[in-house]
Amino acid sequence: MNKLKNTKLFGLFFVLAMALSGCGKPYLSALRPAGEVAQEQFNLMMLAVYIMIGVILVVFIIFILAVLKFRRGKVGENFMPKQVAGNHKLEIIWTTIPIILLLILAIPTVSLTFKLADTKAMDKVDEKGKNKEMIVNVTANQYWWEFEYPNQEVVTSQELVVPTDTKVYFRLHAADVKHSFWIPAVGGKLDTNVDNINKFYLIFDSKKAKEADNVFYGKCAELCGPSHALMDFKVKAMDKADFDTWIKDMQGTKKAVAATSDQAKEGEKVFKQSCIGCHAVTPTGKGAKGPNLTTFGERTRIAGVLEHNEENLKKWIKNPDSVKPGNKMTGQYKVSDSDIDALAAYLMERKVEN
Repeated sequence: MNKLKNTKLFGLFFVLAMALSGCGKPYLSALRPAGEVAQEQFNLMMLAVYIMIGVILVVFIIFILAVLKFRRGKVGENFMPKQVAGNHKLEIIWTTIPIILLLILAIPTVSLTFKLADTKAMDKVDEKGKNKEMIVNVTANQYWWEFEYPNQEVVTSQELVVPTDTKVYFRLHAADVKHSFWIPAVGGKLDTNVDNINKFYLIFDSKKAKEADNVFYGKCAELCGPSHALMDFKVKAMDKADFDTWIKDMQGTKKAVAATSDQAKEGEKVFKQSCIGCHAVTPTGKGAKGPNLTTFGERTRIAGVLEHNEENLKKWIKNPDSVKPGNKMTGQYKVSDSDIDALAAYLMERKVEN
């Protein structure tokens, strides 16, 4: 009775697991590709799945035929099947078939590997040292991301802004320990190392981006410390014209946007006393200790994980370790509760776009 009960439970869990495995958001699912690279990788994965399903079906059919054809009740207790050991034909067949299947999988795998590794275009520059390709330098930190647009001389963090239907090249580097850059819906992951730079490219499909409200989410896919699971970032995909407008807005922000409210003005003073040593509020500050805060007021997440509102911002400033254990911001400043209120008001006004 217990065995039957356990079997039913196992069956229920199996069905639920299979059903849930098909669930996924368009902005965070490797099974719903949203770009050329992701689609090619998905096709390769499905090729492997089809091959495995084919092998399973063939083995299952042979097994069923053997069970039905050679039942003891049908062939008798003393029946001895024909012995095929040493049959060269059969040995050649069951050796050749796996080799053919491996070749079917290996050829497109190797071909795609070389295709995705081709980043020569990002190294070509004109006489002014500029590159016509869309390039983003990514620096992974515990536990946040910095994004530099070298051709446009713009630096931001936590929110990656990219043009759709454009090949976007990435240079990946880590500032402290090994991380891994991954936007599941748009392409496979690639490590960010301390001692070298990895390169690859992604393409963000405009139609798929619209289905996802022009937002994708990225993650760190390499265990990098106690807050590894909280090292997320957001990707804003927009058409080329909107992206160019965003770049112009960022380039036009030569100095910090002025605070408007009285509380925000007080917060600006606190920021200059306690925060400016690590954070920038203009689209520069490459290699700063902390994230660039130029567009902080436009974000949808605080610290990459909290809902974007003043209450959560105050919580983050007061005790960062309660949100992201092991982060490097904890213990680097001292501010009173009134200072935190003013600082939150100031940071919420950090906006570039109207």
